Amino acid sequence: MDKLKLLLVLLALGLAVGTSAQIVKGSLADEGGNIVNAHGAGIMHYNGRYYLFGEIKTGNTWLVAGQQWEDYRVPAGGVSCYSSKDLQHWKYEGVALKPTVGDTSSDLDTSRVIERPKVVFNSSTKKFVMWMHIDKKDYSYSQSGVAISDKPAGPYHYLYSVKPNGNMSRDMTLFKDDDNKAYLVYSSEQNKTMQVCLLSNNYLSPTKTFSRILIGRNREAPALFKSGHKYYLITSSCTGWSPNAATYAVADSPLGPYREFGNPCRGKGAEFTYQAQSTFVLPISGKPGQFIFMADRWNKLDLPKSDYLWLPLKVNGNTVSIAGD
Repeated sequence: MDKLKLLLVLLALGLAVGTSAQIVKGSLADEGGNIVNAHGAGIMHYNGRYYLFGEIKTGNTWLVAGQQWEDYRVPAGGVSCYSSKDLQHWKYEGVALKPTVGDTSSDLDTSRVIERPKVVFNSSTKKFVMWMHIDKKDYSYSQSGVAISDKPAGPYHYLYSVKPNGNMSRDMTLFKDDDNKAYLVYSSEQNKTMQVCLLSNNYLSPTKTFSRILIGRNREAPALFKSGHKYYLITSSCTGWSPNAATYAVADSPLGPYREFGNPCRGKGAEFTYQAQSTFVLPISGKPGQFIFMADRWNKLDLPKSDYLWLPLKVNGNTVSIAGD
């Protein structure tokens, strides 16, 4: 895309050049010139800074034997953290949550799966709370793990993992509402449904308040956000590491019920979400109605070479639109 076309896209979405809007199509570098290693990421805004958390992917990629899908893996590398004031210049803050080595009984062992970390701040306890998908390499464990820290960038202290209300939890996201209630959203029941679970007041455990949504729809990669008084959930289909068409659903409450709509993506490549998979939708601080759709472009044969897609997202009533070009 040339500069004129990029300018027109930004203006069409109500984003002025020089604001914090950021478009990423490919790799992202930090201030030291190193490639950002933060996959399945989420962003928390705190005290004027954005904190980016994501999976660290390093080492050789291999295919887990005996699976019915392309279960490509690398050693679990823990969770990285980067910070920025403008979403363009990123400072490497280090490893927020370290893996363990040689302890296969540990949730954080490099032989396990640590995916899709998301962090929110609890204003009552003054703790930063991270939730993530914890699994074994064959996805037979299917739990959500939680960690806490006194500082936004960590280090985070891992607490435990759980099946919320006895239900399996795979791809997940974390959502904090305006009333300070927090919700865990996760693929469940062998990915046949999504579930939304209200967390305890300290955000450290699931409550018994939860709902089953998108029943029988086989959705994963949830990204929940709020615009106005409505809640919007973007998900992908279950096609392993291969891209597919995103869809979205709308509700009047985080717990639903959700009304399903079609693909939010527009233009060339929309049928495959521009070769990417959703991970997070970021509200731009101080700019109501402005969002960034964040997604991963997976390289299944060499997962450390996976990169990113960040695009402006627009909401108009029940219509969500993401323009790729």
